[in-house]
Amino acid sequence: MIDTAIRKRFELMVANAAHIKNVPGRKTDVNDATWIADLLACGLIKASFVPGEDIQELRSLTRTRKQLVREQTRHVQRIEKTLAEANIKLNSVISDIMGASGRRMIEAMIKGVRQPRQLAELAGKQIKATPKELYDALHGRLTDHHCFLLDLHLKQWDGLDGTIREIDREIDQRIGRLHTKGASGEVPFRTLIELLSTVPGISTLSASAIVSEIGCDMNRFPTAGHLVSWSGLCPGQNESAGKRKPSRLRKGAPWLKTMLVQCAWAAKRKKDSYYRAQFFRLQSKRGPQKAICAVAASILTAVYHILKNGTEHHDLGASYFDRRPLELKANRLVARLKKLGFNVQLQPAAEAA
Repeated sequence: MIDTAIRKRFELMVANAAHIKNVPGRKTDVNDATWIADLLACGLIKASFVPGEDIQELRSLTRTRKQLVREQTRHVQRIEKTLAEANIKLNSVISDIMGASGRRMIEAMIKGVRQPRQLAELAGKQIKATPKELYDALHGRLTDHHCFLLDLHLKQWDGLDGTIREIDREIDQRIGRLHTKGASGEVPFRTLIELLSTVPGISTLSASAIVSEIGCDMNRFPTAGHLVSWSGLCPGQNESAGKRKPSRLRKGAPWLKTMLVQCAWAAKRKKDSYYRAQFFRLQSKRGPQKAICAVAASILTAVYHILKNGTEHHDLGASYFDRRPLELKANRLVARLKKLGFNVQLQPAAEAA
């Protein structure tokens, strides 16, 4: 971080290094500094987006929480691996081994219970697996070494879970402070979080993480397309001799991009939604990975307008693509027939009669 005294005396600017790349073959610190100074004097350096101090602190909390959740997931995978080494396939009959039923079984194993029938009786009524399937999955060779590892990873998981809950409380307090700090005439911070939560796939926690990455002021982005480009959810340009070649997504903002893709997978599961229809429409042509990135870009576009105008989200509906103008749908079908090698000439039905 930059010293506060320096920030008070000078106007500092953070720029993208790719935009001010020096001429190859003349790489020294002095030449770089001279080149950057010349570009700045000519107004050729565009400042990168740097959020305010309050948003930076909130962003640090949300990023730390995500890292802890990833570490918590690793411990769950280590528990599954330890059970697999003992020939116990608990994850094949229980979707979440850290749920109430799975937790009771693992704790019983640590205490020394070895009989599969006794362990199977600890399953809750909501478990869909039959007693025979539970018995077969819990029939293994559990040793003291496995119990020690299970106890170790379970304690690590519990410690991380407590830390995550503490961070959640701190995030809620930060949001409360930002809510009271809002200037008159602006939409309160907590209200913006609630408005973003109306978007399919975005929870309150995801809304907090998204706002911590892009802030609340959308005036820095002229259009929604600029925000999508900044986040790295639009493909790069790779054109030569008038032909556009495939290109990967830009790096952009990796923390924001991963969160939006995660929200897109959740939005895809909501029935009768525009995002679900968009995903399946693109999946058949481009594949699921590119389709989910397109859904994430659409969600970010909706987020831009919600933050800019302070309005609720209005889903276009699953039938949006069916309500498109007749001429567009006809041109699309004609283009598909031409790709198959047919010459098509359209004529209205009234004239044909």
